[in-house]
Amino acid sequence: MAAVLDQPLEKLTTGDRISIYQPEQAGLIYPELPTFATHAEHRQHLKERLVAACRAFALQGFDYGFAGHLTVRDPEFPDLYWTNPMCVHFSQVKVSNLILADHEGKVVEGQYAINRAGFVLHAAVHEAHPDIVAMCHAHTTYGTAFAALGKPLDPISQDAAAFYEDHVVIKSEAGQVAVEKKAGPKVADWFKGVKAAIHQNHGLLTASRHSIESAAFWFIALERCCQQQLMVEATGSKPVFVSPERSRYSREHVGSEYIGWLHFQPIWDQLVKTQPDMFD
Repeated sequence: MAAVLDQPLEKLTTGDRISIYQPEQAGLIYPELPTFATHAEHRQHLKERLVAACRAFALQGFDYGFAGHLTVRDPEFPDLYWTNPMCVHFSQVKVSNLILADHEGKVVEGQYAINRAGFVLHAAVHEAHPDIVAMCHAHTTYGTAFAALGKPLDPISQDAAAFYEDHVVIKSEAGQVAVEKKAGPKVADWFKGVKAAIHQNHGLLTASRHSIESAAFWFIALERCCQQQLMVEATGSKPVFVSPERSRYSREHVGSEYIGWLHFQPIWDQLVKTQPDMFD
């Protein structure tokens, strides 16, 4: 059997490109980041993508009663954020029933009530971190189960390596429903420079400084990675970890905010074709 050589990784150069995945060849069909002429145009875009993220969560089976909240900061009024309405299934969220709220939990636009737990956590993160534009949380099966272990995700795959040194385990307020305002800042403090958190005895949270699409995709990815690690651990065998060097390499090239946005684009296209009522 031939020896496996673990050679040092070469630094990939992207030139003027955001990612190595952007084609060097001109004229090919490839998703491009949007630009906006007005705040209104930008706002409509964000609302549509927020709805799509909710619909994507529905397709993934992330619903659990009224639990689960996704938010995105308004482009014109950064102290306000858009979120899904209370007690509306992810599959029924649409542009017309979104609500706009402030950091105190007051609904300033929309007819539905706000999810208090969502307001306590998300508003605190948005207020404490002006660079964070979007956040996602849901009570998922595997993420909640993994959160009971109170430990970080292991780099057992390329997918898991996308979260290497880019997520935290939050033990503050573990297992206690976040309905008191004091709980929010305790969680918000942990979101400095990371895109994801495992809240012990609670579940998963993701935050993005790029887009709601990125926050939504990395939530979907984190849930999947939790499922995979639980499956591997159930075998009783110790998995082989991706080395720290290769984990950081993978995180750099397949774990960025931009890559999260890019991963969401086929999800968006599929939803546009199959669920046009989300624009109602």
